[in-house]
Amino acid sequence: MIYIENIYSQEVIDSRGNPTIKASVVLSDGNIESAIVPSGASTGKREALELRDGDKMRYLGKGVLKACENIDTTISNALIGSSPFDQSHIDSLLKSLDGTNNYSNLGANAVLGVSMATARVAATSLKIPLYRYIGGINAINIPVPMLNIINGGSHADNTVDFQEYMIIPLGFDTFKDALRASTEVYHHLKNILKDAHHITSIGDEGGFAPNLKNNAEPIEFILKAIEKAGYRPGSQIAIALDVAASEFIQEDNTYHLSAENKKLTSEELVSYYEELVDKYPIVSIEDGLSEDDWSGWKYLTQRLGNKIQLVGDDLFVTNKEILKHGIEQNIANAILIKPNQIGTISETIQTVQLAQKNGYKCIMSHRSGESEDTFIADFAIALNTGEIKTGSTSRSERIAKYNRLLQIESEISNTEYSGKELFKNK
Repeated sequence: MIYIENIYSQEVIDSRGNPTIKASVVLSDGNIESAIVPSGASTGKREALELRDGDKMRYLGKGVLKACENIDTTISNALIGSSPFDQSHIDSLLKSLDGTNNYSNLGANAVLGVSMATARVAATSLKIPLYRYIGGINAINIPVPMLNIINGGSHADNTVDFQEYMIIPLGFDTFKDALRASTEVYHHLKNILKDAHHITSIGDEGGFAPNLKNNAEPIEFILKAIEKAGYRPGSQIAIALDVAASEFIQEDNTYHLSAENKKLTSEELVSYYEELVDKYPIVSIEDGLSEDDWSGWKYLTQRLGNKIQLVGDDLFVTNKEILKHGIEQNIANAILIKPNQIGTISETIQTVQLAQKNGYKCIMSHRSGESEDTFIADFAIALNTGEIKTGSTSRSERIAKYNRLLQIESEISNTEYSGKELFKNK
């Protein structure tokens, strides 16, 4: 019988230069695999707790030595001797060890690192790819990328309120062609911005971060880049927004768009989105309203839910119980999936299954603080999420995921790329 022989951790650095956890699991058959945990900048307040040391003398308080110690002692002692092939049992043990509903004792970063590493080493031991180990024979769907090519909000130091302006390559037959087209658009966008005398420095997720006069101007630049690259806006490459509205809601529950010097109510902001959707080929809006503005979300869904994808990120934080409430209230129609928001692989799977059962689309997602780890690429295919967010075609921590998806597409003989099926309404 193959069993877990050792578990250990290391404090490493993420793409923003902050510490994070690398967890390693050793099996009795000699196999060793690791996983690096990502970290977000724009975080929902109901996310599972990311344990940081708070010692200002190290990494400005962002060290993760306490979480590492939890892996090396409490978690290791409890899991050594367990079978690595029962992911549900491993994750249940981790949850019971912590004893809280948000992993505030051990840290969700500690727990997720071990959960991911266990799945990875189990796949290696069985000599099958990670996506096949988790997803079985149905893991054939290559997700459509949502590429963040202009950054704003908390992901960039610029005048743009919205956090992400993304392109979605829908009108292609393969992921390889979709990625090529997206990369060409990205390069044309750089040249167009440069010709307009805008800076072309990049934000946390590899998108450009220019100072622009309002929140619609980035869309105009992106549409020019799509056309310059020789593609049709809308039918071949569409637009998606991650507004991250929780970042600019005020104490009086109005939304302050600094770039346009506007203060809007929930209803007025929804009308603002309607105008954008009518004018531009926008097929998806993420976190269009604050995570606490449930009445506003209900109104947003009533007005736009039959036209475009409305994604809850801060709203749902990959939490099955919160999603269940959203389904009951008919709020949003899609959910962003971030494993570190909830804590374990098994809990993430449960949330995806609940969403898919109720007709909600799922988007596997990176965080702004990433690493070379490619787990979410395999995970998206394993769970047939159909969509993935992992940044622009820039910065190696983002490219690693795209290159992994290219590799998987070349491995699967009956692979499917479902871009043309995703947004038939628009």
